[in-house]
Amino acid sequence: MTIVPSPPPRVDTGILDTLTSRQIDGLDEGVIQIDSIGTILLYNLAESRFSGRSPDRVLGQNFFSEIAPCTRVPDFYGRFREGVRRGLLDETFSFVYGFDPQPLRVRITLRRATAPDRYWIVTQPVGAVEVPVAREAVRVAVGQRVSAAPVDPALCEREPIHIPGSIQPHAHLLVADAATLEVVACSANSADALARPIGQPLAALLPDGLLASLRARLCGPEVEDGRILRARTVLGAGSVPYEVVAHRSGARILVEVERVPLHPEDFATAGPIEVEAAIGRLRGASGLMEAAACAARETRALTGFESILVYRFDPDWNGEAIAEDKAESWDRSLLGLHFPASDIPAQARALYTRSKSRYVIDRDYVPVPLTALPGAADTPIDLTFAQGRSLSPIHLEYQRNLGVNGSMSVSIMVEGRLWGLLIGHHRKPHYVAPETRAAAAVLADAFAMRVQEMDSIRLWHAQQEHLAAESRLVRELARSDDFVGALMQGATTLLDLFEAGGAATVSDGSVRLLGRTPPAAAVLAIADHLRATLPPGRTSYASSEFAADHPASRAWTDQASGVLAAFVDPDRAHLLLWFRPEVPSTVTWGGDPRKPVLGAAGSATVLPRRSFERWVEERRGASAPFAAWQVGIAEALAQAVEGVVLRQRRKIADLTGLLVEKERLLAQKDLLAREIDHRVKNSLQIVSAFLHMQRRQVKDPAAKEAFAETIGRVMSVARVHDSLYQAETVEEVDLGQTIEHLCADLAVMAGERHTLALDAEAGLMVPYRKAVALSLIATELVTNAFKYAYDAEGGRVAVSVAAVSEGRVSLSVCDDGRGLPAAWSEGQAQGTGLGMKLIRAMLDQINAHLEVKSEAGACFTVTA
Repeated sequence: MTIVPSPPPRVDTGILDTLTSRQIDGLDEGVIQIDSIGTILLYNLAESRFSGRSPDRVLGQNFFSEIAPCTRVPDFYGRFREGVRRGLLDETFSFVYGFDPQPLRVRITLRRATAPDRYWIVTQPVGAVEVPVAREAVRVAVGQRVSAAPVDPALCEREPIHIPGSIQPHAHLLVADAATLEVVACSANSADALARPIGQPLAALLPDGLLASLRARLCGPEVEDGRILRARTVLGAGSVPYEVVAHRSGARILVEVERVPLHPEDFATAGPIEVEAAIGRLRGASGLMEAAACAARETRALTGFESILVYRFDPDWNGEAIAEDKAESWDRSLLGLHFPASDIPAQARALYTRSKSRYVIDRDYVPVPLTALPGAADTPIDLTFAQGRSLSPIHLEYQRNLGVNGSMSVSIMVEGRLWGLLIGHHRKPHYVAPETRAAAAVLADAFAMRVQEMDSIRLWHAQQEHLAAESRLVRELARSDDFVGALMQGATTLLDLFEAGGAATVSDGSVRLLGRTPPAAAVLAIADHLRATLPPGRTSYASSEFAADHPASRAWTDQASGVLAAFVDPDRAHLLLWFRPEVPSTVTWGGDPRKPVLGAAGSATVLPRRSFERWVEERRGASAPFAAWQVGIAEALAQAVEGVVLRQRRKIADLTGLLVEKERLLAQKDLLAREIDHRVKNSLQIVSAFLHMQRRQVKDPAAKEAFAETIGRVMSVARVHDSLYQAETVEEVDLGQTIEHLCADLAVMAGERHTLALDAEAGLMVPYRKAVALSLIATELVTNAFKYAYDAEGGRVAVSVAAVSEGRVSLSVCDDGRGLPAAWSEGQAQGTGLGMKLIRAMLDQINAHLEVKSEAGACFTVTA
């Protein structure tokens, strides 16, 4: 992008109020008159020539939201709103309209008119903006496209999207040497926020406090790539707030500077209360599809996008839109559609794994190039973790083909793997404030935790059923010298494992069948094939499309599209087999997946698909896949059978060791349940850490207090899961230990002004649900005592936990403070605050009673 200095204005905007409409039409500058909300009242002929819109098409419409939504950003709309709010509007700045095919750089003047509630927008063209070569090549290729012949998707995967050499225009970028902190490169627009930064030290550009934080967090040889520092500050002598996000990238520190709204209400900024409520509703979802629908609905409410998709990857990296929430006015729906892996190629998925979010305000933005000092330009600047990184022109063309302008993508990471994306679409440019972007990331993380939790529980139940069935088979094997009979007849058989339709054993050339299977001769042929093709030392095989490996089995896909096999002995004379039938399916694709990318006529340029019409594929010859843990159980059973084979050969009657092993597998029930609680605890600690970070950045005392209360609630639940993880059983929790750890956390949060005394009966075991409720109640009562019982000097709060009768416990929280007001009664416990609502809900949940005394201070006792 070429930047040209602005020429002096050719019209004195101060005389606009004295001109007639005809005279204004005769000006060379574009002139628009609007009211305080942006309604267009006058649109002169010069502005019409610049924009290509006739005045009669725009009069009465909103300039910022309907005619030029690309201006609804802090640098334009934010300036306007602030001037209206002050009653003094006089701003001049440069702006780039991404007109197609030729973007235009202009100088904008915003000025208040003399008439009430009237404002002028004056547009003075500065010059055309040079379009980047890559984007121009795609645009030209689109115009010349004459065929849809498939090309190699690897062309897309080789595109270096992490080093685009440019950023989006809403941000400014400084690139500093990590050792010297000298600015060695910057975006071409950096001077708009920081005067001539290249070659200067960061100390001359950033406030001292911010620079000290940057040195402490991002400097030093041991700092890993992607470590982030985020701060809100004022730059220069002005009062304009900026969001500063710095991160480490090799031997460089990248500092992104973005103007943010002075008044968040101008851009519908999401706050912690909305995020907390959204996460609460997400936690209440009972299944994956309900949780996905809730995530889409809540994310759209927070961000304002017209459409939010929950996009899930399959094992081959094809994608599916499993949930969608969209504006009623948008008749396009992607719900249920599948998309080929080439739509999000490998290097893009790798980028989503490392950098979790990506936003585009305006698809037609003009990228801002990076300029560097001599020598620094030799090494490309890696923008993997840069939030304002410029996007691939191929991706932007893909968005155009989808009818999308503003967009976002937030990674959904489950157990460290890219599970899917939370995708936002808008038909017009759409600005999302930094706080709202952070809120969307938190919601995506909360959804990922919910997915992980549901997957863990589902897996645990499935494994327990199979382990129990396997243990029954092993016990039968221990009492029998005929392993075939033990496995194929009786109350439990091989058919009770792996949701199989049929099963078979092969033993020294003899076949035994059970359920729906291929005939015995075909089973022998399958055994021969596996003996010949399995590598030495490998004992198992699993496939959901067996006929692809063994074409002779195509005749038996109704019975054996899927095959799971486990050899019993090193000689491979004995084999266990399970068969799954064909599951015919149809997949509805968003366009023909066989044509993932297109070649332009006479060009090497790669173009994205144009068509997203529903294309239905019928799949045959495949069964439901076998899970890795099912293969493991089959291998373990085969090992148990091997002992019987040895006993048959050697007349050895000792299966005790194998029975102990099987009982150990059954004991995994408690271990797996603890693991689930451990993961939930860790996930809650991550949320708590994030809230701590957000709280440190918030200036408003009420918001800080809301953050502190939320952190306390999260910690209380985390502590219960911590105790459950350390307990001997998964049914009960040591309440005394849990409250002890919780009080330690609350004492740290309270600081030195307060002391917290604890008297907890040791070994007081209570059910898990009761422990969660009492922990949350204790958190609310202790927090209230800190807040209301004492003045600024603080005081003492005592917590006690004891058994009172068979199965009943008491929890007391008492203080020596000012006590309750004289008019206070237990009836006031029906207050409308969030804390009292939570206490009431917990009391009802565990059928507990609350007793309140106000003598020397206040004392609350819960009996449950």
